[in-house]
Amino acid sequence: MTTNLTFEKALADLEEIVAKLEKGGISLNESLALFEKGVKMSRFLRAELDKAERKVEILLKDEKGKLKAEEFEAETEGAEDDDAGDEDGKA
Repeated sequence: MTTNLTFEKALADLEEIVAKLEKGGISLNESLALFEKGVKMSRFLRAELDKAERKVEILLKDEKGKLKAEEFEAETEGAEDDDAGDEDGKA
């Protein structure tokens, strides 16, 4: 793997590998080689995400050096509706 590989390039390469494997029609040896490259890309991407997470944690530390935890709420459809029936007093 080259040292100037970017996150975006690795992600694009991984997507291309997955598409080729899903399409099929390639030899077993080529499939194995693509799978091996895909695993390497996946590990690189995970390492890059871990580095980014550590940087974000550093940026979120308060003036005393303590990490301020802030909840991240992913937007999901109907998430608010799921709890609505619990508070109406019906058993």
